[in-house]
Amino acid sequence: MGVVNMKKAALIIAAVLIAIIGAALLFYLVNDSKDVPKTAHPKQPSTEEDQDTEANEDIDKSTEPPEEEEGQSLRTLLRGAVQSAFEFFTNKETSIVAIGDSLTEGVGDSTGQGGYVGILDRTINERAQLVQFNNFGRRGDRTDQLLTKLELPQVIEAIEDADMVLITIGANDIMQVVKENFSNLTYNQFAQERIGYESRLETIFQTIRDINKDTSIYLIGFYNPFTKYFPEIKELGLIVDDWNQTGKKITEEFDDVHFIPTKDLFLDADVELFADDHFHPNDEGYQRMAKRVLEYLTEQER
Repeated sequence: MGVVNMKKAALIIAAVLIAIIGAALLFYLVNDSKDVPKTAHPKQPSTEEDQDTEANEDIDKSTEPPEEEEGQSLRTLLRGAVQSAFEFFTNKETSIVAIGDSLTEGVGDSTGQGGYVGILDRTINERAQLVQFNNFGRRGDRTDQLLTKLELPQVIEAIEDADMVLITIGANDIMQVVKENFSNLTYNQFAQERIGYESRLETIFQTIRDINKDTSIYLIGFYNPFTKYFPEIKELGLIVDDWNQTGKKITEEFDDVHFIPTKDLFLDADVELFADDHFHPNDEGYQRMAKRVLEYLTEQER
């Protein structure tokens, strides 16, 4: 990066982010802090669930043609991992808690059924109820907001009973840098924020470990949503790689905390893997994430 005009490159990054994501992401960035925290229980929704979640509960899975088509696609994509999952989870009472940002909530999932977490739920529990999922994902959450969420009684209670905790967090920390500095953006600002991300991530892991000393923790890594459209802008990939390396390094400092990479899952230029906002995964993108997560769960927990 020594010969690169960092200020110019960073301005290009800002322009790319704004141009690709457009009005949808700007709305998302402006309003993410206004979202009211909610707990999503796919199997046992609370009375405070929003209208979208209530509508999803009304779907008749046995009669909807799109559901049948999705099921066939899932079985094809997840075939090998599914068999291992059935063998692994059978005859166990397992609880999995998912916490984090919009990727945990499932933004971009056209079915509205929880993205990769919903796919894991429907896949593992297809034959019988083997695993209880509790999904606390909320779009817009940053690491500091996740730390606040870890103080909520319902989240603490769920983690106390959890055998595994799945986390997607940090993308909004990156986007916060863009939001606050897009008129004068530099690579060093991302590097500086990464130091804070590292510290907060350590605290997140330690807080979960203090709540439940035996649960397995999985941090799901970042992907680069701009590779397909702007492969020549290397700074975008560099930022993603730096933050992934930081996340992986922190997981290695704790016992039974694991890093699940996802960047490679979204490098297929011949397949559309992103939703209309060009930022969140679409159904197939979430299917790839679910398969990767399932493979790590069944391998690490043996």
